[in-house]
Amino acid sequence: MKPQTFRSVLMVATVAGGLLAGAPAFAAGTLTVSSPQDPGSWDPIDTFLINWASVATNIFDGLTYRGPDMKLVPALATKWEELDEGKRIRFTLRKDVTFHDGEPFDAAAVKFTFDRLLGEEGKKGPQRSNYTVIDKVEVISPDVVDFHLSAPDPVLLTKLAGYGAMIVPPKFIQEKGEDYFNTHPVGTGPFKLVSYEPKIGIKLEAYAQHWGGAPKLDKLDYRFIAEPATAVAELQAGRVDIVIPPTIPVGMLPTIAGDAKLKVVSVAGPGVDALRFNPKSGITKDERVRRALILAVDRDTIIKTILAGQAEPIASFQGALSFGYDPSMKPLPFDPKQAKALLKEAGVKPGATVQIDVRANDATMIEVAQAVSAYLGAVGVTATIKTYETNVLLNDIIPAGKTGEMFQQKWGGWTFDYDNTAYAMYHTGQKWNPYDSDPKLDAMLESQRSITDRSKREQILQQIAHYVAERVLEMPLYNSNAIYGVNKRVKDFIPAPDNRMRLTGVSVE
Repeated sequence: MKPQTFRSVLMVATVAGGLLAGAPAFAAGTLTVSSPQDPGSWDPIDTFLINWASVATNIFDGLTYRGPDMKLVPALATKWEELDEGKRIRFTLRKDVTFHDGEPFDAAAVKFTFDRLLGEEGKKGPQRSNYTVIDKVEVISPDVVDFHLSAPDPVLLTKLAGYGAMIVPPKFIQEKGEDYFNTHPVGTGPFKLVSYEPKIGIKLEAYAQHWGGAPKLDKLDYRFIAEPATAVAELQAGRVDIVIPPTIPVGMLPTIAGDAKLKVVSVAGPGVDALRFNPKSGITKDERVRRALILAVDRDTIIKTILAGQAEPIASFQGALSFGYDPSMKPLPFDPKQAKALLKEAGVKPGATVQIDVRANDATMIEVAQAVSAYLGAVGVTATIKTYETNVLLNDIIPAGKTGEMFQQKWGGWTFDYDNTAYAMYHTGQKWNPYDSDPKLDAMLESQRSITDRSKREQILQQIAHYVAERVLEMPLYNSNAIYGVNKRVKDFIPAPDNRMRLTGVSVE
């Protein structure tokens, strides 16, 4: 994807992929989707989870939108222009748009959304740091807002297309309260809430008044099915139409492909997997040990056998589609002899232990962790695997610095820009970085955020990737494909690389 530049841009209101297609005839039909996780909150500022986005992309709109084709197009803003050398952006808003509760969308709603995101409520969630370049939002007229920035942000327009930047209804939140909004989301998107049952599912119905036209479906049901075998069985039985990533273990792909009613849809995406190191306790305090553990693991064989080739090895915590990716950077090789030498040099005796923390509902990663454990055992390190319910691991264990010596980190990098990953992973004080504080790394991360020169910024991002690799902060594993299981009765489904599926144009037979 070519990055958007902050120059005057006038976007037409015709968007590829059906976002702004003329209102189609309203066709009856219910689509049922299996998602492996209940995000726990539907508030856009409370989450980074791709399973939130796979649902909420249908409930909320942002000022901009990026679909499966990776093109950035207008959404609630019809055009934007750069002012004051990139430190002010003027958005012209779409008229005659309403939230699902009938509340009008206007400039005041945009200001409320970002005041809330950048204020006390936003501090409670993980999204705020992505938008701190915004000093304030000024209402110019009911359909014009100015974003005043502390510095130009070359990724801001993309950030406005997802997660924390989704526009929320001021009156609804003020009257009902934050807790109510967490479980009763209201947006301007093509589907609106019918009911939400925690841990069970969320039911949506078409919002016929959507500014882009009514969806072809009349109902959209999401079921939270954590167990992959159950999700695939429900797909085979016809009680689920789509199983979304990262549910399906590679070992189950032949089951789906062999069913005449089903198909496997795979698309390269931003998803990367790593085992982060705890550099504060246990044998992983020593950089030599961390490097040795990487050298001990044959990641190519893991990809070939466990992942059936549906991934590529990575040298840094990003895939080839990421802006900031350096193709010359190669993963550490599989070299158990060197691994043993480093462990000996570090004074680690055979039988030393590490704990690997992983998500209980990620069957593929559990299998990968078992393989990693076997490889580590071959160089004299005994690894045990501890599983956690995903929300517990992400919200209680990792942020509090209560992990074992190694812990799973799965990241979407949905902006396809390394900053989105690196800042959250490595900057001091970030939720996903409970252990490390490196002033040099902080300065590098901060320096690139206001640079609009593409080549200069890319160079800094690549330097960050090399620096992190030198410090051995994680065991990079692989950049995996997004794998969907789909019933063939589903028509016009376009797989999203980042799980952000807008299902407006989908129908069922």
